[in-house]
Amino acid sequence: MKAKINNFEVNLSKPIDISIPLTNTDENPIAWYIDKPVIEPVVFGDWIGKVSEGKSSTNFNNIFFNPHGHGTHTECLGHITREFYSINQSLKQFFFLAELISVVPEIQGEDLVITKNQIENSLSGKTPEAIIIRTLPNFKIKKSLKYSNTNPPFLEEEAARFIRESGIQHLLIDLPSVDKEKDDGKLLAHKAFWNVKDVNNLNADARLDCTITEMIFVSDEVKDGNYLLNLQIASFENDASPSKPVLYAILNDEKIIS
Repeated sequence: MKAKINNFEVNLSKPIDISIPLTNTDENPIAWYIDKPVIEPVVFGDWIGKVSEGKSSTNFNNIFFNPHGHGTHTECLGHITREFYSINQSLKQFFFLAELISVVPEIQGEDLVITKNQIENSLSGKTPEAIIIRTLPNFKIKKSLKYSNTNPPFLEEEAARFIRESGIQHLLIDLPSVDKEKDDGKLLAHKAFWNVKDVNNLNADARLDCTITEMIFVSDEVKDGNYLLNLQIASFENDASPSKPVLYAILNDEKIIS
C-alpha cells in the first residue's frame, strides 16, 4: 500500500506507532501525582460484564483515566486558558510532514533543559509542519516511568518560541510536559508555543489550531529525519485527548528507515 503525496511516496503498510498504550497495570506510565488507570467490568448486582466470569455474553468495561497523566495525549491551548477550547474542535487535519530530531537535554543547575540552540541546530533550517523531539538517552523504561516528583527534562521558553516562529504547528515530545514539573504555574513553554499572552483574555493571534503531544515513545530503530505524521485522537470535547501518533517513512529519503 503506497501513496504519493506532494511528489513523495510513503508505504502505508508500514506504520511506526509512537504512542504508549494505556493499561491498568503497573507498566502504565504515570505523571502528575495520580494513581494508575482503572479498567474494570461493569457490575449490576451479581451480574459482571466479563465473559470469563460466566455471567455475560460480552466484555463491558468502565475505564477511568486522565489523558494528561496516563500516557500519550494531544492537547490544545484550552489546556491553559480560562475559556474552554476543545482538542476535538481545534484539530481538524490529521496528516502532516514531520521532522524527528534527537537531543540530549543540557544540565542547567538541577534541571535538564532542551534549548533553542539544540532545536535550531537539529532542524538546520527546515520548517516542517510538525516536530517530534526524542530525548537521549532513550531508555525503554520511558514507557512505564513514574514521573511524579522527578523533575523530568523540559523545553526552555526560547526553544518553544523558536518552534512557533518557525511556523511549526504541532509539537510532539517524549516527556510528560514541555514545561518544568514544578514551575509555580508559569507554563512558559506552553504559552510561548501557543502564543498565549493572557490566559484570562485570549489574544487574537493565539494559535488555536496548533497542538502539543506529550508522553510519546520513539524507539532507537527509527532514525532522525522526515516522516509523514498521522496524528490520531479520540473525539473528546476536552482540552486533551488520548492520542495515537503514527509515522510513515518517506521512501525517497535515504535517511529514513523503510
